[in-house]
Amino acid sequence: MPKGHTRGFGPCYLPKSRLLVRLKSSMHTPEIKFIDSARLSIEYLELHPDAARTVVLVHGWPDAARTWSPVAQLLANAGYRVLAPSLRGYGGTRFRDASTPRSGELVALGRDLIDFVEALDLQSPMLVGHDWGARAVANAAGLAPGLASHLAMLSVGYGTNDPTQVLPFEQARSYWYHWFMATPLGEKTVRADPRGFARIMWDTWSPPGWFDQAEFDATAAAFDNPDWIDVTLHSYRHRWGHAEGDPFYAADIAKLKPLPVLSTPMLVIHGAADEVNAVATSEGKEAFFSGRYQRVVLDGVGHFPQREAPAAVAQALIRFFGTV
Repeated sequence: MPKGHTRGFGPCYLPKSRLLVRLKSSMHTPEIKFIDSARLSIEYLELHPDAARTVVLVHGWPDAARTWSPVAQLLANAGYRVLAPSLRGYGGTRFRDASTPRSGELVALGRDLIDFVEALDLQSPMLVGHDWGARAVANAAGLAPGLASHLAMLSVGYGTNDPTQVLPFEQARSYWYHWFMATPLGEKTVRADPRGFARIMWDTWSPPGWFDQAEFDATAAAFDNPDWIDVTLHSYRHRWGHAEGDPFYAADIAKLKPLPVLSTPMLVIHGAADEVNAVATSEGKEAFFSGRYQRVVLDGVGHFPQREAPAAVAQALIRFFGTV
């Protein structure tokens, strides 16, 4: 099949050099705002607040809400209200109670997203997530069917959170940092140099040359959050059974087992050159979606499609969401 076409559930391969989005050139200034949920004070960016349809963009690790800046502008220019929250442990987001466990478990991220949508009284928003954010979107959709009108996951395949899953050796090698953080030496290293630890991920997860030092430094300011290290360590330790979860989320975890089939339309975007989550990890997931499902593969793009190919990502999202 020629690249750039799809049939059934097949992936759409889009060369990033030929991707252009023809949108209005106006700029929307993002506003920094806060909203309280039951457990968090959530920092978020908002663009085009008067638009009729809302897109929520959820960042991953190690990243920040600013990762969405170019995509957010393109979506706002296309007529969408855009919200980009900072996850627990990032930026200006804070736990409201000092006694709340600094859990990074993935189900907690999904519950946080549900709480964010409900706190702002958003009606059928489109939920888009990258990396941790993609897992948050999937978990939120599984916990609260009907929460969103459309879903999109970037750089992550659905159903890849199971600690008992069998990993190919190549994928296990890419996940070295998961298990490194489960060791005392790993914890010591992350606590001693969190920015250096994050930087090695940026250096190795995508083809060279996709970012500069200034952008990394601006993003890494979000890692100065006092809970970033604890949330990071707990997330990866819990993911593979090396740490206990927060009992608060026990019912949510039970609801996601077995893995639910999602009825909300789902778009998956994956870089063909992703060096941490191999592109094959998002293949063959069609059976988990009873509604519309599309998978787009971007040639020459690594783990951060929204940064490396923002026009391609925005174009794919706009096409999938439909007319405003």
